[in-house]
Amino acid sequence: MSRRYDPERRQRIIDAALRVVGRAGIAGLSHRTVAAEADVPLGSTTYHFASLDELLIAALRQANEGFADAVRKSGALTDPACDIAAELARLTGEWLAGDRTGVELEYELYLAALRRPALRPVAAEWCGALAEPLAARIDPVTARALVALLDGICLQVLLTDGVYDEEYARQALARLIPGAVG
Repeated sequence: MSRRYDPERRQRIIDAALRVVGRAGIAGLSHRTVAAEADVPLGSTTYHFASLDELLIAALRQANEGFADAVRKSGALTDPACDIAAELARLTGEWLAGDRTGVELEYELYLAALRRPALRPVAAEWCGALAEPLAARIDPVTARALVALLDGICLQVLLTDGVYDEEYARQALARLIPGAVG
């Protein structure tokens, strides 16, 4: 199928990269595997993404939209009467109970920053995107601490195949929030 003018090609390549990483991990990602998955010529992947790191950055940015977006869209966090710990625990539970492969993919890309320094600014963006709406209600240091705690809880659930315990998460989060009831 010939696609001379294809304004969606870059997005299809990113989507294909996410599918490849979801199926084969980052080790399975190459321009060639993504081109085959996206049904585009190999040259298209290198045209849009000169390096695999560039492709991973685009994929990580897209994958990062999951949980941070759910937090941003939660109107409850803007309500001064909202129990922040309970709402974060609830949102985390919904996210983890949703598309498990998508959650694992998001964390795999996020943790890839350990070995790929080019991804670190994008990983930091994820933390910032999550801390920002929280900082509107609580101080920025506590907001960052809540993000770190949620990261740890999610990693434990994902890495141990554990069951997410919303009440445990609520209590742990509440301990970090001044004036919250644990």
